[in-house]
Amino acid sequence: MKKTFYLFNPGELERKDNTLKFTPVSEDGALAPASQARYLPVEDISEFYVFGSLRANSSLFNFLGQKDICVHFFDYYENYTGSFMPRDGLLSGRMLLAQTEHYRSKSKRIIVARKFIEGAAANMLKNLAYYNRRGKDLEELMLAIKKLSENIPLTESVEELMGIEGNIRQAYYQAFNLIINDFEMGTRTKRPPQNEVNALISFGNMMCYTICLRAISQTQLNPTLSFLHTPGERRYSLCLDISEIFKPIIVDRTIFKVLNKREIQANHFDNKIGRCLLNNAGKKIFVRALEDRLTETIQHKSLGRKVSYKHLVKLECYKLAKHLLGMEEYKPFKMYW
Repeated sequence: MKKTFYLFNPGELERKDNTLKFTPVSEDGALAPASQARYLPVEDISEFYVFGSLRANSSLFNFLGQKDICVHFFDYYENYTGSFMPRDGLLSGRMLLAQTEHYRSKSKRIIVARKFIEGAAANMLKNLAYYNRRGKDLEELMLAIKKLSENIPLTESVEELMGIEGNIRQAYYQAFNLIINDFEMGTRTKRPPQNEVNALISFGNMMCYTICLRAISQTQLNPTLSFLHTPGERRYSLCLDISEIFKPIIVDRTIFKVLNKREIQANHFDNKIGRCLLNNAGKKIFVRALEDRLTETIQHKSLGRKVSYKHLVKLECYKLAKHLLGMEEYKPFKMYW
């Protein structure tokens, strides 16, 4: 299985024959000695996540495109800034027309949009039920989410649906203070996050966004045409739609794990006036835990075999594509254990 590589420190990435060479860069901008360079076998790489400054040239990106390797970029404040994606060889005019039709039709769009929130709410409830069985007393919040979820099939507009989703998530986030042992979440804050838990949520959600982007790129779906979130300039809004289903399963469960097992502690954050961010040590711990979650497998009911959480995201894209083409009704993934 191909691996994801994370580049936290500044450096230069270049093609070296039929492989890749990463050389660290010091604070004064000088390249490290050749002995510190790291060679990466290109056939083992699926994508790069770049958190530090990166020197590269067009020859490198041509090579990455040939090898179907994408690169995701983040700025100093951990905001996702963009991706280099290999040339899309799966483009389909038929799929583009189907996506456009479902977006432009109010009745068809709301059906798909409801499915995303239905799946998200079900997976949030599964998380709460898991910790409720372990003595966290979440019955009241679970009941509130269930009552709010009953209104999802009754919504007639995306705006109304988003309002219900906001109320569901507000109740869900209240449970974080009960689930997490040593940190307080308070209210949800972002751009920038104000405390440690919010920093992890923002960072994890951006990671989930890029995971969905990569999965979409491996299908015929267009990432700019969405149904729950309004398509806009400079963003792949379909990734936001699909990530709603997987944030509770992948991101939130990883956050609960690293905090309650004290893998991430207060010294893994940089707290400054008005913002709180993971430092490099904290990022490394979190992405390692996230990778563990993504490679974990479950027995898939329909396929009758084990699949990883990462592969579940791609399967979700295939299911959505079949719905748009009129082949099969889309049913969002819901945890069943």
